Amino acid sequence: MSPIPPLSIGLLLFPRLTQLDLTGPYEIFARIPQASVHLIWKDRAPVSADRGLGLMPSTTFDDCPDLDLICVPGGPGQIDLMADDQTLTFLRHKAAQARWITSVCTGSLVLGAAGLLRGYRATSHWSALDQLALLGAEPVAERVVRDRNRITGAGVTSGIDFALSVVADIYGAELAQRIQLQMEYDPHPPFNAGSPRTAPVDITHSVQTSIADFTAHRRQMTEQAAARLDLTN
Repeated sequence: MSPIPPLSIGLLLFPRLTQLDLTGPYEIFARIPQASVHLIWKDRAPVSADRGLGLMPSTTFDDCPDLDLICVPGGPGQIDLMADDQTLTFLRHKAAQARWITSVCTGSLVLGAAGLLRGYRATSHWSALDQLALLGAEPVAERVVRDRNRITGAGVTSGIDFALSVVADIYGAELAQRIQLQMEYDPHPPFNAGSPRTAPVDITHSVQTSIADFTAHRRQMTEQAAARLDLTN
């Protein structure tokens, strides 16, 4: 392989994120030779994920270095971020400098709320995919979606596929395959129920019913975020 140039990667770390949205890509990005991977939040206090796992920021908004790639994971805490001016301003500032602006799961709604997906194709968790249109994006029901320098991954576990795709796009397939082999990423799920397209109808209905109130609340907050954007220009 030819020499690998340094890469500065930043992942947003926020309260009540879904940890695998972050830790899946982190595991891959951290294996890139010469890469610096930063976990970014407003301060350096430990952050609790939505299931209680504690995670430690490595830098703050004020101290964050220049980034080549910025990634926003998703999770229930994403709803609050869509109305968090400090976070949205930070993302806009870093996106103006970064070469790649990316997300996993409902992190794409945060990018959208910051006005960073207007006119771009993008994906999200299946339960939120349609809401991207409210923010000026074109929803695409695919595992990983690339549109110019925007790369978005679908729900939770897709973050691994997303990150391997990012590595392949930047460095080529050889490095991505080496990292995949190091991790023994060779998925054989016990059930074909990972998408509404393949899951049994009764399972899909049960999950949709169980998250209906949350999904409605998220849509309400997405509509409010959309109202704050001037989508007429």
